Amino acid sequence: MAALAEVIKDQTRRRAVVDDGVAAVEAEVASKRGLSGKVIKAAFKMVKGVKPGFIGQVMDHLLNDFAAEVDPFYADFQSSGGGDIVSNFDGRKTEIANALLNVTDARAAKAKNKAIQKTYQKLRPRAVDHVTAAMPRVARLVEKHAG
Repeated sequence: MAALAEVIKDQTRRRAVVDDGVAAVEAEVASKRGLSGKVIKAAFKMVKGVKPGFIGQVMDHLLNDFAAEVDPFYADFQSSGGGDIVSNFDGRKTEIANALLNVTDARAAKAKNKAIQKTYQKLRPRAVDHVTAAMPRVARLVEKHAG
């Protein structure tokens, strides 16, 4: 069991993590319902429209920082004897969500594309809710690639 930060040093494995990460984000967005779901889907469509492959490029660009944030949680999971990673991450979902959002907050603040920056700021107040809802997908992605 390796740290995700180590796994992604290999370009082939990194590409697989990025691809699975993009698929997880797309699945999570697709699962959203109601008015807030419509807002998220519209924002996601706008971001995807920036240029082909943009979501994958962003995922690749953020991956080192995401790995650095999630690896301590994964190490804690391993040192506690393992078990069900989804349950473990779910029990710490707010902590993990905030760690991941620290990465996106810092990057969004530096974004040159003002439309992306504005969209991020509009969605940010509910971001913890959305990231915590995605925690089973995050846990399975970590388990698949670092486990």
